[in-house]
Amino acid sequence: MSSDFAHPAADPRGETAAIAVSELARRARITLERQFPVLWVRGELSGVTRAASGHLYFSLKDDAAQLRCVMFRSRSQLLPFEPRAGLQVEVRAQVSLYEPRGDFQLTVDAMRQAGVGGLFEAFLRLKAKLEAEGLFDAARKRPLPQLPARIAVVTSPAAAALRDVLATLARRAPHVELVLLPCLVQGAEAPARIAAALAAAGRCDADLVLLVRGGGSAEDLAAFNDERVARAIAACPLPVVSGVGHETDFSIADFVADLRAATPTAAAEIVSAGHVDAARRLRALAERLGRAQHDRLDRLGRRLDDLAERLHPPSRQLALASERLHALHARMRRAGSSQLGQAHNRIEGLTLRLRGSRPALDMRRAGLARLRDHLQQAAGSHLDEAGQRLRLAAAQLVQLDPGAVLSRGYALVRDGEGRIVRDAATLAVGQPVRLQFGQGSADADITRLRDSD
Repeated sequence: MSSDFAHPAADPRGETAAIAVSELARRARITLERQFPVLWVRGELSGVTRAASGHLYFSLKDDAAQLRCVMFRSRSQLLPFEPRAGLQVEVRAQVSLYEPRGDFQLTVDAMRQAGVGGLFEAFLRLKAKLEAEGLFDAARKRPLPQLPARIAVVTSPAAAALRDVLATLARRAPHVELVLLPCLVQGAEAPARIAAALAAAGRCDADLVLLVRGGGSAEDLAAFNDERVARAIAACPLPVVSGVGHETDFSIADFVADLRAATPTAAAEIVSAGHVDAARRLRALAERLGRAQHDRLDRLGRRLDDLAERLHPPSRQLALASERLHALHARMRRAGSSQLGQAHNRIEGLTLRLRGSRPALDMRRAGLARLRDHLQQAAGSHLDEAGQRLRLAAAQLVQLDPGAVLSRGYALVRDGEGRIVRDAATLAVGQPVRLQFGQGSADADITRLRDSD
């Protein structure tokens, strides 16, 4: 017994004083929690109840004993399966005592199906490995075709999952073609068979792949937690929809697939959703078309009735047409006579205007001759002035020519970089220079510098 508990004081008669029930329950709980570390306990689930708070209450039993257990909501909502009576499980728990009722109980923080501890650990290791490689990334998930015409189904021909898929698609999209790629879905050979069927799916000219299997224990679903199956799903060139197990079952195949469905039936409903929606829209369009056709026929019927009331006998129509023809003939004759008279008057007016506007050709010829003489004189004067300006510019150009200056005995001095030297102060003794004369040039070195005279 821990020394933390104070011994009850003795009463005046020398007898040990009684303690309260709650104190005894508290001491018992503390003793149990200190005596027993957190440990794994195996047994069968019984009396499973999930409270409104989300806490899970149940009993764990075997052939000889039974223990009450509680699993709080924060832990129970993380379970990868749904606990149910009769299921063999292993729980990680703290031995304790529920003081208000004095019940000996286990406070559970983890639960796994019995015999799958190793499988679960392998599942977690493979999940972490593939997640690190990016096989679960949302960016690599491919969208599903809206209206798949051909679907490859990878499952066992004897599986209830296949019957569920066939029934669902027959009801929702009976025109979709199904290609069954049979394989084992349970046992040691199942992963290799599933991977081979997925590889064949990429060659069967389908639009997508359904990978389905019904529910079962963790051992039954182990094939879908195999690395070969995961990599076959990732390598499949078609979008893959996984529908493995029940709603609470999660497998590695679910994480790698482009879309995870809760059940095989849900997978079939997802891939046929586009067809169902298209059928719904077609029905709506057909109803709208029927209403529009009925309304149009109704409008045309009313219009036909109106026209029938306005329709005259053929003899009356011919008489009216004859009257309009005579009226038009008379109007045409009157219009023809009026237009001919107007045209004759316009012709006479134009003839008078033409006679009055005949040009005086002799006067025009004399004026043209004067303009030609004046133009010739102006052109000659302009050419003379231009020639004189050109000769003056040529003389000025000769005076400004550097060669003409050099030809009179002057020389042009350039430094080593070809720049013209205008000031002797910019030169140094020994510096090479080039002298340019009126005819030719020469290289020289500066031997002495003199001040200006």
